[in-house]
Amino acid sequence: MRMTLSQKILAHKAGLDTVTAGQLITAKLDLVLGNDITSPVAIRQLEKAGNRSVFDKDKVALVMDHFAPNKDIQSATQCKQCRDFALREGITHFYDVGRMGIEHALLPEQGLVTAGDLVIGADSHTCTYGALGAFSTGVGSTDMAYGMATGTAWFKVPSAIRVVLEGRLAPHVCGKDVILHLIGNIGVAGALYRSLEFVGDGCRTLDIDDRFTVCNMAIEAGAKNGIFAYDEVTAAYLIGRQKRPAVPFYADDDAIYEQTIHIDLSTLRPTVAFPHLPENTHTVDEIGEIPVDQVVIGSCTNGHISDLRAAAEVLRGRKVAKGVRAIVIPATNEIYLQAVREGLIEAFIEAGAVVSTPTCGPCLGGHMGILAEGEKCVATTNRNFVGRMGHTSSEIYLASPYIAACSAVLGKIGSIEEV
Repeated sequence: MRMTLSQKILAHKAGLDTVTAGQLITAKLDLVLGNDITSPVAIRQLEKAGNRSVFDKDKVALVMDHFAPNKDIQSATQCKQCRDFALREGITHFYDVGRMGIEHALLPEQGLVTAGDLVIGADSHTCTYGALGAFSTGVGSTDMAYGMATGTAWFKVPSAIRVVLEGRLAPHVCGKDVILHLIGNIGVAGALYRSLEFVGDGCRTLDIDDRFTVCNMAIEAGAKNGIFAYDEVTAAYLIGRQKRPAVPFYADDDAIYEQTIHIDLSTLRPTVAFPHLPENTHTVDEIGEIPVDQVVIGSCTNGHISDLRAAAEVLRGRKVAKGVRAIVIPATNEIYLQAVREGLIEAFIEAGAVVSTPTCGPCLGGHMGILAEGEKCVATTNRNFVGRMGHTSSEIYLASPYIAACSAVLGKIGSIEEV
């Protein structure tokens, strides 16, 4: 049938034997996601349509994470609108302060996504769940409203780029370096409306958190989605979590790809994306003296427990440099608790960092670390656009938790060899 992994899932959910790139289809959804910014718009669309109810209260997830805990009256009003809607509709998966997390870390953790699922979310980084072998992608709030009401969505079937991963990452090199390397090579439009399908023996050397990070930032290359095939790494993560059985799909041996890219993981070096695009990448060996004012470790991209462990490895027994603000944000409460139990939070605080409740916070310029004029920040987040984290003259450098933590200690962008 010559279908890619993504096309296999779309064909199944559309009730078709086969689909081809460019074909328009309507497919059944396993989950519809919204947050405190995008959900109110979708809710208003449902109200305009005559207060239509959701198609399935168990297949809609609303996560209050962008401006929660609420930072001002407007954000409080938006969250209240979501709370009222969730109560009225009896939505099972509503996550608010105290039982929340950053949506793209929370939903897999709660077992709401599994292999073979088709998921849309009114947030561009919904593509994260491809790490579990799901087809997941971001949509607008109007499409979210339609999905909540009907349980379906329309898609133009994407073509695909095959990314063959070989070898194994060196110590202190991680999934963030993999995806930044790829984006640096193909550019922010290099995979425009294509699937990025990661294959090869190197995939098995990446843990699930690295896969989440890679798929999360597929959108930064313009991709419709990023995806890994279901394997033993996926299975190990899903055990005890998933609410329903995984339904693995695999690409046909003769699947059609527009392009094949080979990456030898063993050759990768820690990589940093300079302002103001994720494609503006440099390895640590190419970086001069760049002082930093702030470091952010967290977000849906790198707020997992392995990310916090990496940061703590650097910060334990060391101090954040004078004049640097170091902010650590665990992605979920479960991750936060695990970090407490492992002594990671203690290490962060003793080093001079501050630890926040789970929130998107400064990633989108929300709160918990807005930048002033001319300030520079090293962040484990996913975007470094102009004004993304504050003043339009501020600068964001995207990097792994290792590089971020090292930069906090050094007071400048630096690597593990320098601390």
